[in-house]
Amino acid sequence: MLGDLGTAGLAAGLACATLTALLWLRVALFGAAVRTARRGTFVSLAAAVLACALLETALLRHDFSVRFVAENGGRDVPLYYTLTSLWSALDGSLLLWLVVLGGYAALLARRAYPPRLHAYAMVVVSVVMMFFFALSTFAANPFRAVSPVPADGPGPNPLLQQHPAMGVHPPLLYAGYLGLVVPFAFALAAPLAGRDGARWVRLARPWALVAWAALTGGIGMGAWWSYAVLGWGGYWAWDPVENASLLPWLTATAFLHTTLVRGRVAWHGALACASFLLVLLGTFLTRSGAVASVHAFTDSPLGPMLLGFVLLAVVVSAVLTGRRAPEPAPAGRPPALSRATLVLVHGVLLVTIAAVVLIGTVLPLLTTPLTGSASSVGPAYYQRTAVPLAVVVLLVMGVTPALRVRDRSAALSRLVVPAGAGLGTVALVGLLSRPGPAALTAFGAAGFVLTGLAGDLAHRLRRPGPHRPPARLAGLVAHAGLALVAVGVAGSSAYGRDAERTLRVGETLRVGDVAVRLVEVDRTRGNGSMAVRARLALTASGRPAPTITPALRYQAARDTAVTVPAIDTGPLRDTYVTLLAVAEDSGTATVRLAVNPLVGLIWAGGALAAAGGLLAAAARPRTRTAARTDRPRPAPVAAGPGAAT
Repeated sequence: MLGDLGTAGLAAGLACATLTALLWLRVALFGAAVRTARRGTFVSLAAAVLACALLETALLRHDFSVRFVAENGGRDVPLYYTLTSLWSALDGSLLLWLVVLGGYAALLARRAYPPRLHAYAMVVVSVVMMFFFALSTFAANPFRAVSPVPADGPGPNPLLQQHPAMGVHPPLLYAGYLGLVVPFAFALAAPLAGRDGARWVRLARPWALVAWAALTGGIGMGAWWSYAVLGWGGYWAWDPVENASLLPWLTATAFLHTTLVRGRVAWHGALACASFLLVLLGTFLTRSGAVASVHAFTDSPLGPMLLGFVLLAVVVSAVLTGRRAPEPAPAGRPPALSRATLVLVHGVLLVTIAAVVLIGTVLPLLTTPLTGSASSVGPAYYQRTAVPLAVVVLLVMGVTPALRVRDRSAALSRLVVPAGAGLGTVALVGLLSRPGPAALTAFGAAGFVLTGLAGDLAHRLRRPGPHRPPARLAGLVAHAGLALVAVGVAGSSAYGRDAERTLRVGETLRVGDVAVRLVEVDRTRGNGSMAVRARLALTASGRPAPTITPALRYQAARDTAVTVPAIDTGPLRDTYVTLLAVAEDSGTATVRLAVNPLVGLIWAGGALAAAGGLLAAAARPRTRTAARTDRPRPAPVAAGPGAAT
């Protein structure tokens, strides 16, 4: 019954999304009333919500006649992970994808924008929604019946039942991915809308800020999940699916920065389109089975449909953005050392990093069919190419705020203290330790940026006047967060130490001033699973610390063993202990001990950067009517990535 209702809901959603796209096209071409088209958008969202709710109901009721429940549900799965199992596999995740996409479509439909620009943008969003409804209906329908009906299911992948971030990370990532459809829609609609499309960048920027903040939080949450669950002790492995989330983040960041410079409309359109096209490419990589990854869905039938839609979107984007009239030449050449120039340099660097990461991600997919052998691009490639460029981006990020001052001599004088702080950081860290050239440069660049941001903040607080718009401070917050992430990455990479050893009960494994002593090993069985735990006494800097208990868990239903690390988090470092193997007689255990300094700055910096994006989006002035939005206004002075254009 639930399966039939769910299939009907998907079919109704597909029909409604198709009709809605046609209704919005009628509004754009003939100026028809928007009420019917807007209602169609809301009904499409309702169909997606209904399908999602029906599948959740089937999971909660353990209705194993529904194929998705039979493959991913289980009677012994805790309630929380039963709910989150909706997006633990391909078919169910597409329903969440549709709900988020429908939510953005409904929000956009309610706004009052220039009529033709708004209508054409809604056509684009409705077509995207129509495609994903078709994908879910015909290629990945989770409501198909299964026969014979099993008595129980295996539950979701055991790795997806180890951390509560599973309930936050995918929805947050989807909110970031799909929020980029709105700037994409505006970029495609602008050349079709004529005069109505003149100010599309100003209208698209708040949507891009919200999407950027959500994507930043989603990537950070994913890195934390990887660190806390997978047991290898790291947070980023340059995995193809990790790269697929980084690519649109880089181009969206470039879009937000280049929109601070007046003109450059071709840049804006290309970056807005590239960001969502990279989302579609990431969707193809994740859901087509093209790559093998713990993050990817394998054995998927969606590959041809997704690839065809990606290629179609590329062609349409190239045709429409290429229709723009040539931009008028600037009245005068800007100075070589100016804020506008450095903002554009910043955008070029980010696009270059995206190109480097894209090449490393897709090259193995292209070379493997040609050579007949599997190939891969390892972390060393990215460390030699993307990481140095990221350090240069950090340095440019530190120079740009000082150039808000029109007097170049005054601007250069404002760089003296940050430059001294950066060089002092390099000298001090280099004397106290030898972290390596890359980490040392990153420390110096972060010191330069943070000192400059502190000086800029002090300057703003001293400035007379009652009004200090939050948008002017949002860039400082976001940049400070990214600088902290750089410190955390450099510190954990340069100073992290680990050791691995097979211990008998009573023996000790030591890394620096941290030691663990094996106290006992115990085994437990129940509910089709088995767990082996090692209890270890932790000592740090000669002082006893709480006992920690890493584990190995085996789930018979999926014939899968997962490692459950134990992490002792401190203010400056984490102690990370992994149980790798246990002897049959439980007399010995193989343990890996790692000490990861400054890793907490990665999570704190990511949260701060996302907060900066949300602060910038919240500080944007609201558009009240289409007429006022379309009326030319003088652009206020821009300040940081959160500033108004």
